[in-house]
Amino acid sequence: MSQKDAAQTTIVSHDEKLEKLEGEAVQVERSWQTPAQIQHRFDTLRDLSDEQMTALNKKVLKKIDWRLMPCLTLMFLMNYLDRINVSNARLAGLQEDLNMSDTVWNAGISTFYVGYLIGQLPGNLILAKANPSKFLPIIMLAWSAATICMPAMKSGAGFCIVRFVIGLCEAPFFPGITLITSSWYNKQENPTRMAIWHAGNTISNIISGFLAAGILEHMGGIGGMKSWQWFFLIEGIASIAVAVVAFFVLPDWPHNSKCLSEEEKEMAQYRVLVSNGGVDEGVGGTWDGLKSAVADPFTWYFCGMHFALITAQSFKDFFPSILKTFGFDKMTTYLVQAPPYAIAYMAACGLAWTSGRFQESCYHIVVPIIAAAAGCAMLISTMNVGARYFGIILLISGTYSGLNLQLSWETTLVPAPKSKKAALIAIANCISQTSHWFSPYFFPRSQEPFYRLGGGLIIAGCVLTCLLSGGIVLRAKKLNKKLDEAEGYTAHSGNERGWRYVY
Repeated sequence: MSQKDAAQTTIVSHDEKLEKLEGEAVQVERSWQTPAQIQHRFDTLRDLSDEQMTALNKKVLKKIDWRLMPCLTLMFLMNYLDRINVSNARLAGLQEDLNMSDTVWNAGISTFYVGYLIGQLPGNLILAKANPSKFLPIIMLAWSAATICMPAMKSGAGFCIVRFVIGLCEAPFFPGITLITSSWYNKQENPTRMAIWHAGNTISNIISGFLAAGILEHMGGIGGMKSWQWFFLIEGIASIAVAVVAFFVLPDWPHNSKCLSEEEKEMAQYRVLVSNGGVDEGVGGTWDGLKSAVADPFTWYFCGMHFALITAQSFKDFFPSILKTFGFDKMTTYLVQAPPYAIAYMAACGLAWTSGRFQESCYHIVVPIIAAAAGCAMLISTMNVGARYFGIILLISGTYSGLNLQLSWETTLVPAPKSKKAALIAIANCISQTSHWFSPYFFPRSQEPFYRLGGGLIIAGCVLTCLLSGGIVLRAKKLNKKLDEAEGYTAHSGNERGWRYVY
């Protein structure tokens, strides 16, 4: 019997044991292979030495990093800038110019996320079968075109409609780049790479403040347009330029990327298979993946956790308005938005690196979230500007680090098949966006300067995040114990321990 046939026989026996232990599909999927067995599956890799495999792995990783990370970071920067631009435009008179009450304004913020909710699941399921180099730039062109239409708004109804369309077009993007990142990188690399493109989030908040200072303060009246109209127009045009570049730079999936040689494609697939324990990402159809995700309790744990983290970040749509209560002038209010996000990005990268290095997620999320809750408490309990600004730094750093690590954690615990992972990411992101339906109503201007109603909502999100993190750890430990029993593994058995759930 060949080595490959022997490996397959071992896997079948392993699957039968798992089926007897627990009938859940999530358990049956966890058949595993050693790196040597996975290497034997690829024609161009099976005869390479360990030194050759290491050198090829470094070459492929470097090529992926340079093709994928800058492109995704820049795309996400424009995506997030498009989401938050209305916050600064509000300070420049958008709400007053369109004669919108606070209720209509909040409705417009909420309708964006209604479109976001509708488009996420179908969008990510389509992406799992499509080519990212075409699909992602196309949806970016769509939301950019809608952004360019925003200067033509004349009423609150128009504001709500345009924001709904933008949300619908943007919907597949965030879960999509989460999916593509987890499909190219292994579980050690994934947290750091997600933190890198999350820089787009951080940079967009920094840039938004500087753009607001430059455009909203100096371009009003040029060409007969108000400053906020120029704000949307310039951002939309810049986003279109990025989308065009992405058509030529963004790679597809590891098995069909045109920027890699055949040997490099197989190494890219090998790297992820080793991380997944040998489970092929391509196994199963779209609906199989959806049904498997719905049946997996991890999906609902991460849905709740993502919802809690988005709720804890509910301040972001009102960040300039919150900073305005510090007593700064308008120009200073625009500019002081940058430092907290720069600090948050450095914290996120550091935590992501140590999380991947030590393969630990729970405490890397819970500790910063506790710090975020403490920061929120400072923000809503004192008028001391220094204390409130420090609280803002803790709040942003904790919640943004938590969300980044939650995304990498869910794709590590449910790494394959790709259709299931795509469904899990989209479902979790869909449900989390429902927070935006009600959270804007917790930040009315009547709550200035403390916004204590919103602060209470943020703290509740932080507490729920901690509770669900503990629940995920308990389930992972339970499943690891059953996998140990199925394989006859103990500390003294001498058996090789296979793929396990990381927590």
